[in-house]
Amino acid sequence: MEIDFSKNGDGLVPAIVQDASTKNVLMLGYMNKEAYDKTKATQKVTFFSRTKKRLWTKGEESGNFLNLVDIQNDCDQDTLLILVKPDGPTCHKGSDTCWNQENKPSFGFLSELETVIQNRKENQSNSTSYVASLFKKGINKVAQKVGEEAIEVVIEAKDDNEDLFLNESADLLFHYLILLQAKGYKLNDIVEVLKSRA
Repeated sequence: MEIDFSKNGDGLVPAIVQDASTKNVLMLGYMNKEAYDKTKATQKVTFFSRTKKRLWTKGEESGNFLNLVDIQNDCDQDTLLILVKPDGPTCHKGSDTCWNQENKPSFGFLSELETVIQNRKENQSNSTSYVASLFKKGINKVAQKVGEEAIEVVIEAKDDNEDLFLNESADLLFHYLILLQAKGYKLNDIVEVLKSRA
């Protein structure tokens, strides 16, 4: 890997640290050639501290190391993306990230949808929404809806109408997310099971 440590004139390149699993950005640090070499050798992310004026391995005092998974160089060869598995919080203030955010998995729109479903579940007595009405009817009705949608997906899979197939697939996934929460789970619980099988 060719890294242009001389481009900025100070021998340093920005190093963006990202959790290899959740894909959340944890922090930004700077590396010189020595920090890069030590990171590769120890598999613990090491930076050049601009305030301490020395190499600094993240976690050397706290024990919250950043275990190296991969290093990627950008198109200009002057910015690094460091993929890690963190041991504990990353920020020196005790939060998961230096932006005071939780380092939890996000599935984009599906996570947003899970939040809406959770809100409907928690406020079902004050809501007239379809989701709230399903929760009010109980687990048997929720499970029945998943079964019905699954059958409809199978039927549409055997035909050539892609629009109907995709719509029924969306209905199945939507109702499955409701069923998960009715049972007290979230999508990430299923992801963890799949990971354990990999």
